Amino acid sequence: MPKDAFIICRVTGEMKALVRRLAARDGITESRLVKELLSTVLRTSTRDELPTPSPPEKGNRDARLNLRLTLEDRMLLRERAAARDVPAATYASVLIRSHLRNAVPLPKEELAAFKRSVAELNAIGRNLYQIARAANQGDRVATPGRQELALLLKVAEGLRDHVKSLLKANEASWRGRAQASH
Repeated sequence: MPKDAFIICRVTGEMKALVRRLAARDGITESRLVKELLSTVLRTSTRDELPTPSPPEKGNRDARLNLRLTLEDRMLLRERAAARDVPAATYASVLIRSHLRNAVPLPKEELAAFKRSVAELNAIGRNLYQIARAANQGDRVATPGRQELALLLKVAEGLRDHVKSLLKANEASWRGRAQASH
């Protein structure tokens, strides 16, 4: 068992106010009061034997982690999450996982954009392959001239540079060094 474990529950506003008043009357924290109340109930329980707790499930996606953030950090978290179009909790989870595993995540929308770029490059490649095959078979083809080939090369280089800058911006944004600028 961990040294400190937490029990969290929701109560009515009236119950919370009563706990606050009782704790203040005794000069202790609300947490300390609840801990003492729980301890008393468990000691005076009429059960002879408590059931043995089952081990926690491994890989439980519902496991929660509570964090306290300053107002400024919460605002930054919301801004960065909004820029990625994900909820703040999802962004924080992915960010923590990214840091722990030293992996830079690629959001679904950005991955889809890269896949579209690759599909476009494949289409250009297929067209060039068909032209080359027809020319090699002796078919009469209107081959692209120098100007068209230079344009194709410029498009390919531009796409390459754009993809490189997107990947660099993605990595920097997850590492917290810059805002994603794409």
